[in-house]
Amino acid sequence: MHISVQLKSGEKILIRTGSKEDLKSVFSLVNILAEFEKAADAVKTSPEIYLRDFEAGWFEIIIAESEDTGIIGMALFYQSYSTWKGKMIYLDDLVVEPDYRSKGIGSLILDALIEESRLRAASLLKWQVLDWNEDAIRFYKRKDAIIEDDWLNCKLFL
Repeated sequence: MHISVQLKSGEKILIRTGSKEDLKSVFSLVNILAEFEKAADAVKTSPEIYLRDFEAGWFEIIIAESEDTGIIGMALFYQSYSTWKGKMIYLDDLVVEPDYRSKGIGSLILDALIEESRLRAASLLKWQVLDWNEDAIRFYKRKDAIIEDDWLNCKLFL
């Protein structure tokens, strides 16, 4: 995947499939997101863990890259399965550098992931959003996302 767009400022942005060479930048973006979500101490991974798991096929990445400043955003996702809907893509993180927010970068990344999901014949793209993140909720609603309030998240640390 290679999509090139030009921002109103004239800056060129490339939306592309991520590679292992991008993982340090991806890890940095994840930490920016964790800080924003008031959970910086919750990040227990490392670039080395990302490399191991990326090479094992646990996740994939879509990258937004500025020709001026390098990697400025990403979506980290993986294939999953819904017993009710069939093939599914799960978006774990979508993050854009703070200086590039509200410029359409997140929309470009999400649109690329939606298209990739369709190409894979997935019937569902699923993700979570924090209930206090009103900007993200508005962003997703503009994409016609369904924001559920009847399912509760569950997790078990191993």
